[in-house]
Amino acid sequence: MLLDTASLYFRAFHGLPDTIRAPDGQPVNAVRGLLDMIARLITDFQPTELVACWDDNWRPHWRVALLPAYKAHRLAAVVPGGNDVEQTPELLDAQIPIIREVLGALGIAVLGAQDHEADDVIGTLATRARTPVDVITGDRDLFQLVDDESAVRVVYTARGMSKLELVTDAVVVAKYKIAPSLYADFAVLRGDPSDGIPGVPGVGEKTAAGLLAEFGNLDGIIRAAADPEIPLSASVRSKIKASAAYLKVAPRVVRVVRDLDLPDVETKIRPLDGPRVEALDSLSTKWGLGGSMQRAVRAMGQAY
Repeated sequence: MLLDTASLYFRAFHGLPDTIRAPDGQPVNAVRGLLDMIARLITDFQPTELVACWDDNWRPHWRVALLPAYKAHRLAAVVPGGNDVEQTPELLDAQIPIIREVLGALGIAVLGAQDHEADDVIGTLATRARTPVDVITGDRDLFQLVDDESAVRVVYTARGMSKLELVTDAVVVAKYKIAPSLYADFAVLRGDPSDGIPGVPGVGEKTAAGLLAEFGNLDGIIRAAADPEIPLSASVRSKIKASAAYLKVAPRVVRVVRDLDLPDVETKIRPLDGPRVEALDSLSTKWGLGGSMQRAVRAMGQAY
């Protein structure tokens, strides 16, 4: 089970009131919400391995160099030589170190990669896995990883934990009329405002899916637009050719990296021994995590 951790703790923060606080008054709604999500996911799907994948850089420099608009609408500050600062609610920002502390105390591996996003860590781990993989996310961009043959599916959280959607090959085909292997090309053509991916102006989902069905992939569409002998409407041909510069760089931005050199980490869910339980009890008391911590500990014990 691979967690798109930021996707989950943002959802937890916005789904629970910030009146949920630690004894010292620190809001812990995102911490408690994430713990409840983890407990529910482990209980329902019974993974034997669990990784909290992390955004070591939510807006990698190399993606911005290719497409400056990438996530620019979420930018709070540019840090020369460092990671750009994302617009994050102040009350959530203060909880992120607590989340990392709690995940570590639970023995859940937290894994990121320099100048890469959690998506890239997820893509790499899912690609090299030799067992079935569940990717937990509320972001559609990870639909590109869905692969029935490799037993990789997405547990999609966009409608909430009570309405989880299991995304398989058939679900992607039903939703978008394309195979998951073409989802990145589809997203390049259609665009994704949530990530600042502009898309090809005038090309929506229906047109993008139709072009991919006819020409096989994005490269095939670009070749067709460049060849006057290949039948293609003048309007679509013009739109594709006008977006040539964008189409040259956007695929690298949209496609998840699948070959990161990641360190080996312990991913197996282990029983919580005495010293670790004591540390968790101390953390739970300090941050007022109560039943949320208890449910996570219980779920991990049952999963082992």
